[in-house]
Amino acid sequence: SQSEQQILSSKLECVQSVKDGVLAEAKCTESNLVTPFSQKGGGVKTQTQSLLKLFQVEAEETLYKKVDSKDLYVTSMLYEREQTERETTGKEVTELLWKLCLAHSASFETADLFMTLVFELRHLSLEALKALWQRSSFKCRDNWQPLIDALPSCATEACVVLMKEIIASREVEEDKMEYFFWSFSFIPKPTSGMIESLAPLLKSPEASQSCFLGVTALLHRFCSAHSSCDGVPAVQSVMRTLGEFLGGNCTVRDSEGFSQMQLVLKAIGNAGLAAASLAPVLSLCASLKSNPTEIRLAAIQAFRRIPCSVRVSNLLPAGK
Repeated sequence: SQSEQQILSSKLECVQSVKDGVLAEAKCTESNLVTPFSQKGGGVKTQTQSLLKLFQVEAEETLYKKVDSKDLYVTSMLYEREQTERETTGKEVTELLWKLCLAHSASFETADLFMTLVFELRHLSLEALKALWQRSSFKCRDNWQPLIDALPSCATEACVVLMKEIIASREVEEDKMEYFFWSFSFIPKPTSGMIESLAPLLKSPEASQSCFLGVTALLHRFCSAHSSCDGVPAVQSVMRTLGEFLGGNCTVRDSEGFSQMQLVLKAIGNAGLAAASLAPVLSLCASLKSNPTEIRLAAIQAFRRIPCSVRVSNLLPAGK
């Protein structure tokens, strides 16, 4: 049939000449035969010839500008932004958000504006951020909210507190709240203020899996940088809340309680160093034979980040 006939036939031939390891000449001939209207194998044919020749080679020293070693320094691969002396105002950030809304979504301009937004948010106080949210929580085309997407990359205490308040008031969709929770795992320098702000979320009946895991992952990172984190009130508050879920020995009454207990035990394992205070309860949960096997195993796995000095102190009775 006509649809099965070859419409385009192309051919490319190149001859290259190499001298002393360098390409000296390349001569190419390309031909294309188009046959959509042909009855007897004819058609429209084009032929292109190209010739590339090497004329000269510059001395190597002229190719690169010499750099003074004093101007070089070692840095990480994180984005850097030149520090400015001026203060960032909420009005300027609002204007930036409008520019983002008007820019084409797949342009370099949008990427640069978004990065600028993240860096500018880091200079705003909690009060300024709240005011910004009140006047700039609008959606752009395609329901995009630049401020919502930028907040998780901000990683300051003020940004975390604002995210917590947005979550608590349920002012954004469920998927955006999940996005917030998972971002807590990647905050490089958590503060006790962040933990104090997020702790009440764990007591909410609507607390999701990502809420428990995101908050405790942030707690683990905080404790990795603070040797005596178990003495921080905010940390103690989180661990008390998690301990209350265990009920002394992890006893569950129904399938809903079973799933909740598994999640809490996983969150305790996430918390790491901060979970040392719960080691005796975890030992009871693991040794109680009336508990489901899955719960007992989850209690043992919750020890995974607890210091060895606590784990090997006969908290898990032998033979059970």
